[in-house]
Amino acid sequence: MFAPTIETARLVLRHPTNEDFDAFAAFSADEETTRYLGGALNRAQAWRAWCMLAGAWQIRGYSMFSVIEKSTGRWVGRIGPWMPDGWPGTEVGWGIAREAQRRGYGREAALAAIDYAFEKLGFETLIHCIEPANGPSIALAHSVGSALLRSGVQAPAPFTVRWDLYGQTREQWRAGAARRVMTRS
Repeated sequence: MFAPTIETARLVLRHPTNEDFDAFAAFSADEETTRYLGGALNRAQAWRAWCMLAGAWQIRGYSMFSVIEKSTGRWVGRIGPWMPDGWPGTEVGWGIAREAQRRGYGREAALAAIDYAFEKLGFETLIHCIEPANGPSIALAHSVGSALLRSGVQAPAPFTVRWDLYGQTREQWRAGAARRVMTRS
């Protein structure tokens, strides 16, 4: 199995490891952070979710990356390409731990993950599944060049929510490259 490591100015995106699990379990138990990610999980449920993220690398050849803060080596989130069976499209999804939010990490990691999905995985289009009340996630989708594509899409089981789908094509991504470079700092 090949899982790349991607470095940005402040972050490392890499395959999830066992050493990341405690931080992921804390992230998964945080009701505020997981409000729009399906809800809080206990440690046993988080373990199953963690193994699903890591295992998707083997099955699909891609999955969410662990997001590691370079300056501390601390796990601060999970971001990356995602498409379980029955999903409404090829997604780049994200979740940043509460203590690492509002530092631009979500955008920095999302830009790297989207570029990877389009340029290395060959995605033609990508989506972000976002609950309509999740203002910060909608703002992040807009900041990486995605626009509202469809409203009210029923999430697949076991989810019971309706999502708005934001997204873009590879051509739209490439056309926005110069603008993204100008706004990264």
